[in-house]
Amino acid sequence: MSRVRDLPEAPPLGQPLADALGAALADKRAAPGGYRPRTHHLEGDAPKFTNRLIFQSSPYLLQHAHNPVDWRPWGDEAFEEARRLERPVFLSIGYATCHWCHVMEAESFEDEEIAAFMNGHYLCIKVDREERPDLDAVYMSAVQALTGSGGWPMSVWLTPTREPFFGGTYFPPREGARGARHGFLELLANIHQTYLGDRARVGQAAESLVRAVRAQMEPTAAGSAATGDANAVGPIVDPVLDPILLDQTTAVFQRIFDEVYGGVRRAPKFPSNLPVRLLLRGHHRTGDAETLRMATVTLEKMAAGGLYDQIGGGFHRYSTDAHWLVPHFEKMLYDNALLAVAYAEAFQVTGRADFARVTRETLDYLLREMTAPAGGFYSATDADSVGPDGESSEGAFFVWSKQEVEAVLGASPDAGGETTRFLDHYGVTSSGNFEGANILHVAHPDETAWAALAAARAALYAMRARRAPPLRDEKILAAWNGLAISAFAVGGRVLGEARYIDAAARAAGFALAEMRPSGRLGRSWKDGRAGAPGFLDDHAFLTAGLLDLYEASFDRRWLEAALDLAGETERRFADPTGGWFMTADDHERLIAREKPVQDGAEPSGTSVALLNALRMQTFTGDDRWRAVAQRAFASLAGVLRENPLALTEALLALDYATDEAREIAVVWPSGATSSAAEPLLEVLRGTFIPNRAIAAASETDVAPLGRLVPFIADKIAIDGRPTAYVCVHGRCDLPVHDPQSLRDLLTQPRVPI
Repeated sequence: MSRVRDLPEAPPLGQPLADALGAALADKRAAPGGYRPRTHHLEGDAPKFTNRLIFQSSPYLLQHAHNPVDWRPWGDEAFEEARRLERPVFLSIGYATCHWCHVMEAESFEDEEIAAFMNGHYLCIKVDREERPDLDAVYMSAVQALTGSGGWPMSVWLTPTREPFFGGTYFPPREGARGARHGFLELLANIHQTYLGDRARVGQAAESLVRAVRAQMEPTAAGSAATGDANAVGPIVDPVLDPILLDQTTAVFQRIFDEVYGGVRRAPKFPSNLPVRLLLRGHHRTGDAETLRMATVTLEKMAAGGLYDQIGGGFHRYSTDAHWLVPHFEKMLYDNALLAVAYAEAFQVTGRADFARVTRETLDYLLREMTAPAGGFYSATDADSVGPDGESSEGAFFVWSKQEVEAVLGASPDAGGETTRFLDHYGVTSSGNFEGANILHVAHPDETAWAALAAARAALYAMRARRAPPLRDEKILAAWNGLAISAFAVGGRVLGEARYIDAAARAAGFALAEMRPSGRLGRSWKDGRAGAPGFLDDHAFLTAGLLDLYEASFDRRWLEAALDLAGETERRFADPTGGWFMTADDHERLIAREKPVQDGAEPSGTSVALLNALRMQTFTGDDRWRAVAQRAFASLAGVLRENPLALTEALLALDYATDEAREIAVVWPSGATSSAAEPLLEVLRGTFIPNRAIAAASETDVAPLGRLVPFIADKIAIDGRPTAYVCVHGRCDLPVHDPQSLRDLLTQPRVPI
């Protein structure tokens, strides 16, 4: 068993705790694959310090398990200790692949002098924002109220009653570092002195921040009450939510659109800044060519830039410049899942081969590098990696010198050689475009040139695989896996790739079996155990993924699971006045209970749950889901009217609600397989029908499926031939057998509202 010493200036561990820490460390070091403590405080190959985070499974918390700081995980025990010691709490929130989290760790949390002051004057708590998005949301709201901005690492000072009274993000370690007037150490001393000497001031600051957080996160009004008959047939239109809002929002994006590089005119650029999927629906609704152009230019430029990994596929988190050239090199599961769906839908709309290729490459990257053995998907990879000089720096794994490329491909003496073509196509120069190295990008996209360089890319990928890879956060999050299930299901359906649908099914099976150990969906999974109970986005995103998987596979169990999970979402998260809370009715009570009303890099759980309700109503015909959607729209009416750009994902639901959603049924003869209906299913794969429910079965299976999906219940394979039915609110066109007739039905103009 490893020996564990007391931490500098911290209360003594005591022998039982020291023994437990030592045993946990020994278990980690004995695990297959070895264990590398993330610290420069080493004695041989053993860490000099070990704190209570060694008991956690979160990769982010384990990164800090060998800081000299006496870190505690969030929980009652930590706050009871703060009350007993009469100390303020220092709360640090971040995530495993956060660059500036690593910087603050190296500069401050690994510094023994700073750690000693923290241990002697504070109760210190670490939180992984990806495991506890509820805590992150509450305290980020406080930091934003205090400073006007936010980010990670997040640094918040709390009273022992969990109320924030000061906060910020990254702080340099000492006065003068990075030009700072006040460093973290001086700030710690000043805040502690104020806490002890002026409790009234601290109390006033805490009271003010708590009020600000509650005002931001707990809307006092549910918006206008939904009107109309929930049992009425037709599109859901609340009088305060007119579909003209969709056109007005598109017009705003037209004014701020970057005509050269796509996206919006700003830097940094996030893929979510321009809602591509909303624009595709706008084009589908109106036929407006400019709306489609904004979407396609943005997708083309993102895939051509350094934001996209030209060698390995997949997207980095965002571009630091306005040209999509220099990325922040993190790769997040959620970004790639969301973008794979956007590119797949764009392929349906345009038929462009490059959009299909990017969809495939992105999904292949996730399969190859982000898939756990049991089928779930890992969360992220770091921006930082170790370069040839042995130093860790951002992007080292992904960038190239001209000499490295030539060493792999061979110096090309003639202008037409493969090396020269590669250097020209990907913009590689001797001087580089990023700190003397090259971020590969494509100034002039050309699918023929891309195909001709396949062997060169494979050779560079093989060489890159020998580099030290970025850290991978291997926790599995239910919400992000839900997004990935959607990506693989949609990508597999659109591209006709069964292997992607199989990957979606494996991940769904994993989530439903392993992440619900006692029947309750967990937020995360790591090292064989589920984490805290899931939040709204976990339930909503996984439900959406299951619906998409049903439409890709027509396996009834996924639809049944989606209905079950959506029902649980209503029971645990719904606000009776409309909409949903982020936390369930039995989650820990924090200083505020958030009702999410903003989409960011990820959709909000509210937006996805709203679209789920609409899809459920179309599948089941159950007017309960119609009422759920009406109440949710009513609760969001004020935000959607005043700031629709904050809820662009909810506008997907508005597009659905104000459309005549199609009910599409395909039936093939008993004894045949779905391959008999392949010509009809191929039409569905290739046609962009954003607002629909698709059900398919053999005549033998129609009856049991019909109990879930009434619009297929009475359908048959007419004349023993596979037959398609296209209906709206139970009103059906004539059934068809041939693909062209089905295509004509699906592409006829939308019914105006």
